[in-house]
Amino acid sequence: MRIGVIADTHGLLRPEVFEVFREVDHILHGGDVGPPHLLTELEAIAPVTAVFGNTDGPELRRRLPRVATLELDGFEIAVTHGDQFGSPTPETLQAAFPRAEIIVYGHTHRPLLTLVDVVVTVMNPGGAGARRFSLPPSVGILELEPGIPPRGRLVPLLPLSP
Repeated sequence: MRIGVIADTHGLLRPEVFEVFREVDHILHGGDVGPPHLLTELEAIAPVTAVFGNTDGPELRRRLPRVATLELDGFEIAVTHGDQFGSPTPETLQAAFPRAEIIVYGHTHRPLLTLVDVVVTVMNPGGAGARRFSLPPSVGILELEPGIPPRGRLVPLLPLSP
């Protein structure tokens, strides 16, 4: 199973996302979505599990949870924006979600893919929306197969060639 991981779009869904997510089976959005129609655009690619972030308005806060937990291909996954932890670290998130084997978060706009306690994969896909902190926009891809540790990669969103 191929999972597209995105966060911090802040209302900007870059065209490159559609190319990177072309063959994903599910999308995880780590919050700060922007207008709700952005989720509809992502749902045209694959089913979406999303959470609200600290900049999302009342409509999304009514529609989305702060934390989503789900199982995909036998893996327990937690998705959160992470702002409730200040500036979250992988260790803080693993302590907050001890049952999760995969934790996806946003908020910091800093891409991260790491292991905690050897078995917990933690990914922040970076900010996919407008550039912040001089960091290039990015998303992530996770590959899941039962019985095999998750494989992941961070993908910079480079402009499409003409």
